[in-house]
Amino acid sequence: MAAAASDSAKQPLLLHHQRGNPPHVASLSSPSLPSAPPGGIAGAGGGRRFPGGLDVPNLKKRGGGTRSWISVEAATASVQTLEVDKATMMRRCELPARDLRLLDPLFVYPSTILGRERAIVVNLEQIRCVITADEVLLLNSLDSYVLQYAAELQRRLLQRAEGDELPFEFRALELALEAACSFLDAQAAELEIEAYPLLDELTSKISTLNLERVRRLKSRLVALTRRVQKVRDEIEQLMDDDGDMAEMYLSEKKLRMESSFYGDQSLLGYNSVGAGTSVSAPVSPVSSPSESRKLEKAFSLCRSRHDSVKSSDNTATEHIQELEMLLEAYFVVIDSTLNKLTSLKEYIDDTEDFINIQLDNVRNQLIQFELLLTTATFVVAIFGVVAGIFGMNFETSVFSIQNAFQWVLIITGVIGAFLFCGFLWFFKYKRLMPL
Repeated sequence: MAAAASDSAKQPLLLHHQRGNPPHVASLSSPSLPSAPPGGIAGAGGGRRFPGGLDVPNLKKRGGGTRSWISVEAATASVQTLEVDKATMMRRCELPARDLRLLDPLFVYPSTILGRERAIVVNLEQIRCVITADEVLLLNSLDSYVLQYAAELQRRLLQRAEGDELPFEFRALELALEAACSFLDAQAAELEIEAYPLLDELTSKISTLNLERVRRLKSRLVALTRRVQKVRDEIEQLMDDDGDMAEMYLSEKKLRMESSFYGDQSLLGYNSVGAGTSVSAPVSPVSSPSESRKLEKAFSLCRSRHDSVKSSDNTATEHIQELEMLLEAYFVVIDSTLNKLTSLKEYIDDTEDFINIQLDNVRNQLIQFELLLTTATFVVAIFGVVAGIFGMNFETSVFSIQNAFQWVLIITGVIGAFLFCGFLWFFKYKRLMPL
């Protein structure tokens, strides 16, 4: 009876759960669960209500939305636009989320080139893409450099020269390096065209407006130099590490994986045939030659696989050298751009030193003029002392001398002139002026 009563009590709960509403079980010892507010957990406008009354509209999970990608196929050179979310892209390229985060336009990351197992992650200025052995996935953007990259890659794939054995991933990486280097070089040339006339104008006329323009120019120069330096360091780091360059040879790794897969399948086929023969037929001296023949075939297959691995290693070494030469070419280009910016910065520093020298010279002239005024004031003060002495209301023996006042003035003038000329000679020829 008790079991029947418990079963009858569970039936309404099960029916209630099957209709899509979770059962609410509350005991007498525990307090009842708080009920939801009238507006629900999420607001009607699509926002989420947080404790404290904060209503954030249109709050979405980061990375859950889809992004537009431009795909360039290696085999057909076809260009198409894809709408793919982040999880699908991770499965498609076998990349972790932190690598795709480098390509997110919402974040600002320095230039980076990463070699992974099945893809190359490239973040070079406006070019943000994922390069695989079969395609290039480029973040769709309205930037002209991105559209030019896709069009130029398609054109080069269609007009592939005879005897050009450069793999597809190296072609795509070369074009990305070319686009980044040309973009940075164009910005450096534009900065040079703007900087030199402005600096020449500042040396001829020192004003607040010209100083402000030079300050802005120097800020742009420092930012551009930092970006160029990062691209140069990234290329140099790749050139110094053979392991990273070997990771970027995706075509060879793809062929190696396919050959190992087919070799394993054929080896499994030999093993299955041998197992079937041993189970179905009894062991006899007549069947031993066939078994040894199959074993020789298996050993020859393993030997051929080993030889193929050795040959692939030699091929990988050759392609590492090709990639190193490719990187070295663009390393020279980006180093030349960095030298231009360094020369421009040195010119700005020389201009600042020249302006400081000019200001120091003007300051020294003002100090010298102030000293001359002080000397002239001292000489005039001497005459004032003489006039004050002779203007006193008491009798002295000096007043009884004939023409005493005239002689005193003459002597005082000679002494003052002598002192004034002495100061002039002292500051002009001894050059004891404060710096």
